Amino acid sequence: MKRLLRIAFNQVIFSLFPVLSWILLGLILDKNLSNVFSLTYPIQFLWSVLVSIFGTGVNIYKEKDKKDNAVLSGLSLGIIVGFLIFGFIALNIQKYIEFMHMDYNIYKEFAVYSVIQLYIQFVFALLMEKLYFEGREKQANKYMFIMNFLNFIVLISLSILFKEKVFIVIFTLSAIFIFTFILTFKEYKKFKFEIDLLKCIKYESASISEKVLFFLIYLFGFNRVLSFGDEYVIALNFVALITDTQWDSYGAIETVAKIDLSKSVFNYKEHRKNAYKLVSLFIMSIIFMFLILYKNYQLNMSIIMIYMGIELINFLVEPLYTLKTCYLQLSNNYDIKVTSNKISAMGIRLLISFINSPFCTSIGQIFTMIEQFIVVNIIFYKNFKVNYKGEFVKKNE
Repeated sequence: MKRLLRIAFNQVIFSLFPVLSWILLGLILDKNLSNVFSLTYPIQFLWSVLVSIFGTGVNIYKEKDKKDNAVLSGLSLGIIVGFLIFGFIALNIQKYIEFMHMDYNIYKEFAVYSVIQLYIQFVFALLMEKLYFEGREKQANKYMFIMNFLNFIVLISLSILFKEKVFIVIFTLSAIFIFTFILTFKEYKKFKFEIDLLKCIKYESASISEKVLFFLIYLFGFNRVLSFGDEYVIALNFVALITDTQWDSYGAIETVAKIDLSKSVFNYKEHRKNAYKLVSLFIMSIIFMFLILYKNYQLNMSIIMIYMGIELINFLVEPLYTLKTCYLQLSNNYDIKVTSNKISAMGIRLLISFINSPFCTSIGQIFTMIEQFIVVNIIFYKNFKVNYKGEFVKKNE
């Protein structure tokens, strides 16, 4: 549990400061700026895809295939690929903002800031994955806190002292770029370029397919929701602000499971118990943030309750299939089935995101949760069982 909390805390730090930044920017500079969080929310899933390939997948590849050069090879290639992808988005930011039914003149500077920040955070996340798999969680926590505190302090201080958006954006990005560059340089040593990207993708194929579809779901789903007007924009953005940190931190459950599975020391009962302890903390924190912040927004409570209620239900159900998915993904002969199921479930959710309703993304979320819970458990219990020790064993053994 301690390791799970350390990694979850790391993820909280990674996500909480950006959330607070958008909230405070809305209060200090322009109330509309907090909506940039939802504006660029779909791009966060594109970011996650790249981390899964060049971070998690590469590190699993190193552990399972004993390829010591893989991590630095993946880091180097990831830096280049990420630069090309996020650079393309930044250069075409006007088209993106207009596609999301928002005002380019209001959001242009901080939309660019968000995209470039995601690239810098991507490189930083690759470093954190390296530290996780090397058992250096404490060091990762320290770096994570410094990185996000630096970003937060520079951004908010400049926003208080100056009103020129371009100036604020340039200096804030420069500060976190320099810090990330220094840490990246320190981790490098002489290595031979050695990486099998297909294997890295295979080890993370379920997660990657899910995140690619999440990107499409929220890109087109938010495009549909935001077209219904300010009442839904504000509600959707508010719920995203108070739940996104927890969803990012939920990834710690998968990270710890994958580490233990790759090292053959996984215990399902222990991981499930710890997962629900963490989920309980998430739910309490969501309720706390709601009570603290809701007075600062002009919210329609009926809309808020629908959006937030579905998020809470999803938190409670998710551990019941997430841990089994991780196991099946790393087991021979089952990775294709799990990946296919992920694609099917998220494909349904993608189709639902085109429904002409401001709740299309939430409806899709419920359908996907139910489908994943049923299918993953059928696949698992048809082939495996959990023994009294909490170990997964084949049914014929």
